[in-house]
Amino acid sequence: MPKWVKLIIAILLLPVCGGASVALAKVLRACGGADTTWVPILGGAGCWMVVFWLLPKPMWVYVLGHELTHALWTWMCGGEVKKMKVSSQGGHVIISRTNFLIALAPYFFPLYVVLVVAVFAVGNLIWNWHGYLAWFHLCVGAAYAFHLTLTFHVLQTRQTDITSQGYLFSAVVIFLGNVCGLLFGIPLLTAKLSLGDMLSWWVKDTVVIFHALQRMI
Repeated sequence: MPKWVKLIIAILLLPVCGGASVALAKVLRACGGADTTWVPILGGAGCWMVVFWLLPKPMWVYVLGHELTHALWTWMCGGEVKKMKVSSQGGHVIISRTNFLIALAPYFFPLYVVLVVAVFAVGNLIWNWHGYLAWFHLCVGAAYAFHLTLTFHVLQTRQTDITSQGYLFSAVVIFLGNVCGLLFGIPLLTAKLSLGDMLSWWVKDTVVIFHALQRMI
């Protein structure tokens, strides 16, 4: 797909981004009273921030997750992974095909959060880990903070994943990917809001922004 087409798509998706932002604010207000969920999540995020600011950054772990995410989305899109290299200075993966999802997935798909959720889901199914929910939320908070901080850190340098897709299009996809994770994840973690209500808010807020733009034009 030519970059100019992606640019047009990105501009058209800006109201959707705005609607998602407003919906996320409403979701946070609706789920803000879930103290047993938020306290360990924020505690886990706080623990990671101490590591991020005071200790050497575990870049090898981040690069491994980055390249594995490329590989995972390649498989999901029907491609093949031929070779992968990982080091603390960077890495690369050689694949049989690519698209914008494969290229940008590491920036919006928090692989380590997904692994934490998967491990807990399996453990809870087999050994009934319900009593360890606080530890689960703590790990989710730390893993998501890891994703956000190190993604922001690597974006300070020029990334070929981004330049290959165009800056605005990449920004829109990364923003929507991360916000979607929160819009779906927070109601599921807190059990304070249905996904139907969240989607309804998102659609309504997006429509409001579209109508406002129409009146301005």
